[in-house]
Amino acid sequence: MSKLQKPFTIGKKVLPSNVFYAPLAGCSDFPFRRMSAKYRPGLMYCEMVKMDALVRHDQGTFHMLDYSPEMHPIGGQICGSKPAIAGQAAKIIEDLGFDVVDLNCGCPVDKITKDGSGSGMLKNPERIGEVIANMVAAVKIPVTVKIRAGWDEQNINATTITKIAEQAGAQAICIHGRTRAQGYKGPANWDHIKACKQAATTIKVIGNGDIVNADAAKRMFEYTGCDAILVARGTMGQPWIAEDIIRHLQGESLPERSIEDYRQALLDHFNFTAEYHQDRRVVVDMRRVGCWYIKKSAGTRAFRELISKADNLDHVRELIQEFPMGDLMASANEAEEALCEDAC
Repeated sequence: MSKLQKPFTIGKKVLPSNVFYAPLAGCSDFPFRRMSAKYRPGLMYCEMVKMDALVRHDQGTFHMLDYSPEMHPIGGQICGSKPAIAGQAAKIIEDLGFDVVDLNCGCPVDKITKDGSGSGMLKNPERIGEVIANMVAAVKIPVTVKIRAGWDEQNINATTITKIAEQAGAQAICIHGRTRAQGYKGPANWDHIKACKQAATTIKVIGNGDIVNADAAKRMFEYTGCDAILVARGTMGQPWIAEDIIRHLQGESLPERSIEDYRQALLDHFNFTAEYHQDRRVVVDMRRVGCWYIKKSAGTRAFRELISKADNLDHVRELIQEFPMGDLMASANEAEEALCEDAC
């Protein structure tokens, strides 16, 4: 059975539902979260920030943590492998007004794992426990952790880490069903999420991986028995996916969205981005953001080629408003090409 919960509790924090939006490095910035907030996910996260940068009060890092009141409930996610500063970093997140603080032990990119952070922490489960314990001791808000199934297929240790995180005081653990070695390729193995749920005693288990639509969310709940779900790349170009998931789990029909609905959503996202970032950043960002929204359009490739050459806001706006996007169906290859694989 599906397990939609409205409301849903993590520790002492009461959330609107158990359908969450993931922190996506390079993607889930302030404009992205403004779009997401319109559809009321149970919890959304800012993109990941480094502990070291937080404790040295790096202003660029604090800028990444900007949020507005309508984005609550909102979580801050930190990464790092130093137990000595973990508590201080978590306290900064709490003092900024975040509802939850999450430890990232899943990011697979080399620049994060090279110092043992992100999914590099999977090689040292006891260190994960130390970091979590120091975070828990420093804050009153719930501490959560996000992991992958393991470093590679020969080193699957998600259930072990689930028990360690539970003992260290984490209120919830999110399991991405892929290994670090997989990156974002190949299917997520939900068996690992199911195993973690079976191993858990008190800690809430959040399922993550390949939740790209409402039906996948329902299957995730039913197959794994997880307590909540975290939607990651499924939020790209469909900020309303939480609303769709909740409706589907309640047995309601989903609205049919036309290509013009996607166009208007993209225009809204563009306007939010233009209000927040400098013009050059907006132009560059819309080259990938635009492809998220029209990845189901027959005109995806042509649109991408044109927007990659746009050099000012007026040109980008004109493309969004006037481009003949065609039918709401693209080839599988075009739709796949439209996703930014390296940004998240």
